[in-house]
Amino acid sequence: MVISAKAEVIRIGMIGLDTSHVVAFTETINNPKAKGHVPGAKVIAAFKGGSPDIKSSASRVDGYTKTLQEKYGVEIYDTIEELCAKVEAVMIESVDGRPHLEQARKVIAAGKILYLDKPMAGSLKDVLEIFRLAEEAKVPVFSSSSLRYGKATQAVRNGAIGKVLSAQTSSPAKIEEHHPDLFWYGIHGCEALFTVMGRGCESVVRSTTEEGEIVVTGIWKGNRTGIFLEGKGYSGIAKGEKGEAKVGSFDGYQPLVAEVIKFFKTRKPPVSAGETIELFAFMEAADESKR
Repeated sequence: MVISAKAEVIRIGMIGLDTSHVVAFTETINNPKAKGHVPGAKVIAAFKGGSPDIKSSASRVDGYTKTLQEKYGVEIYDTIEELCAKVEAVMIESVDGRPHLEQARKVIAAGKILYLDKPMAGSLKDVLEIFRLAEEAKVPVFSSSSLRYGKATQAVRNGAIGKVLSAQTSSPAKIEEHHPDLFWYGIHGCEALFTVMGRGCESVVRSTTEEGEIVVTGIWKGNRTGIFLEGKGYSGIAKGEKGEAKVGSFDGYQPLVAEVIKFFKTRKPPVSAGETIELFAFMEAADESKR
């Protein structure tokens, strides 16, 4: 089914109910009285999912499933195929990136426009395969962390300080044993870094501070430098041809949700496949540097 940009309500299906994002996003989309409500769509269907070998998934999936059913009236389906038959667009929310490829494979086969929450997949190889499948099937696909859409970060992205010559961003970087180190939580700061630096990273070196915090330094084309630093909060600074500005703040989920719904309506991904691929290559290269 082709979605018209003028469609009154886009029916959304969610896959993977093991993250707080499913409740936060559904509230923003489905509740007209919610702060920052994004109109034009409704979450109507979901597939439970869950990963038994990740505690933060297994311990939360039943609770979030119950909330979606009881508070928002979302129908739970036993298979992704059944879910896809009921909706025009899909949000893969599984907190575990490893099943994303197989989940995306089924969504793409059904021809449904697709947003994948962070991390897009459990490996760079899987990220590449998702984009390959999507391109082959002509299905629009998009993935992003909410940190991409911080107000100050977007201002720099859109030229507030001219061409960015260097930037440093910081975020927590909790590690999950089944994922490359930065995929689990460091991705937030890395996403903000790529938002302001753009494409063109050519080399990556990983080190640690005296306190054991992760530091990843990338050299971009034109000898521009981008640094990710593990920290307790979300922050950063970018220096450009016209001055410098703070970047990397977390401004809530609403700006990301608004971009996702706009994407579902227009079918135009707001972030290129190439930039997302470079982001994941940067994070995997950090692991290679560590080794």
